[in-house]
Amino acid sequence: MVVSMATVDRPAILGGSKAVTLDGLEANSWPIITDDDVAAVTEVLRSGELSLHKITQELEEDYRSWLGVKHALACCNGTSAIFAAMHSFGLQPGDEVLVPSATYWASVMPVLWCGAVPVFCETEPDQLGLDPDDVEKKITPRTRAMVIVHLWGMPSKMDALLRIAERYKLKVFEDASHAHGAKWRGRWVGTLGDAAVFSLQTNKLAPAGEGGILVTNNDAIHEHALCLGHFERILHLQTPARRFAGTGFGMKHRMAPLSAAVARTQFRHMVERNTRRNTNIEYLSRRLEKIGINTFIPPTDVLRMYFLFIVQNDESSTGLTTDRLVAALRAEGCDVVRPKYPLLHQQPVFTEGRFIEIARLQSLPRETLPTYRPDALPRTTAANATLIQLPSFPSADRPLLDQYAKAFEKVLAAAPDIARAGEPGAA
Repeated sequence: MVVSMATVDRPAILGGSKAVTLDGLEANSWPIITDDDVAAVTEVLRSGELSLHKITQELEEDYRSWLGVKHALACCNGTSAIFAAMHSFGLQPGDEVLVPSATYWASVMPVLWCGAVPVFCETEPDQLGLDPDDVEKKITPRTRAMVIVHLWGMPSKMDALLRIAERYKLKVFEDASHAHGAKWRGRWVGTLGDAAVFSLQTNKLAPAGEGGILVTNNDAIHEHALCLGHFERILHLQTPARRFAGTGFGMKHRMAPLSAAVARTQFRHMVERNTRRNTNIEYLSRRLEKIGINTFIPPTDVLRMYFLFIVQNDESSTGLTTDRLVAALRAEGCDVVRPKYPLLHQQPVFTEGRFIEIARLQSLPRETLPTYRPDALPRTTAANATLIQLPSFPSADRPLLDQYAKAFEKVLAAAPDIARAGEPGAA
């Protein structure tokens, strides 16, 4: 029996064969755990020092040396590290902090626990960071800081954002949780502002299971963060802050040594694993760009790291809604989904006013506090509806990547038929 080319290339959603037939489970498995990780954890276990162990400060030294920063502080998770950084900025009740909406909640919620107010800004379309134009429009006499998130591993537009921060004397916090190894103009992401945090959660580029590294060149920020959550180390300070050794500032943020053991081993493999992940995604990105899919190729002065592989659907170019494109790609065997982060400015904690009690702002006049509206960021909302998440392919070989490219090619070649088949009343 002779099979026509039209039959071979017919999209799976319309009855054709799947383009992706290779098993992607191993290719996309993360984290990569080896005997080195097991040995490192076993050594700590056998030491019996499961709360305080030198390995935690050895991990801090890894990050200090790598980034060339003065201080690195290992915390129990990225969220606690972000809170420590925000707290160290000395935010006062009602102070405003400029933040993105398109990010994980931990980039923003610690602002509330410091008694400050998040002011959501639009995301710019090229690098998915804070839009400098919208940021400047939203500065008021109460603005004290900005949170810059290098989303999905793409450095933000730091030139303009740092100029704004300098002009208005704002503290700059970098959430580099997705961006271990990324660079902006030859400088490491995480070294550009007043403080930064790298998350070590299981999915991140240098995972520990749970953990976060706060980095800064500012002595006062480091000392405050240490006093906030690492009381056992206050006695080692050579400053008047030693007087707080009996209490600290009331929290415990230290990283468990077992997590630090995993983190050190993963850190040693980070560059080689980042390189393979980047090589795979850049290869597939070039294929997809040729057929009209925006893969957010970074500018030439930016080195991006791919924590997640996010692409954008332009319906006017593809002829398919994002939901329909996702459905067609999934029918081809692609592991694609809509991105998992909901826009924060649309969440009930803000739209229903619960932020007031979290931040303990009841004593402030209501007219001085923001009213959060779900329709407040139209450009960010529209752009978010066009994004698609692919696997990150940390261990993929070329044939699997070629099958994903073929799936996109098949679907887009048959886009008119797929679109019609998805219309209400279509047979």
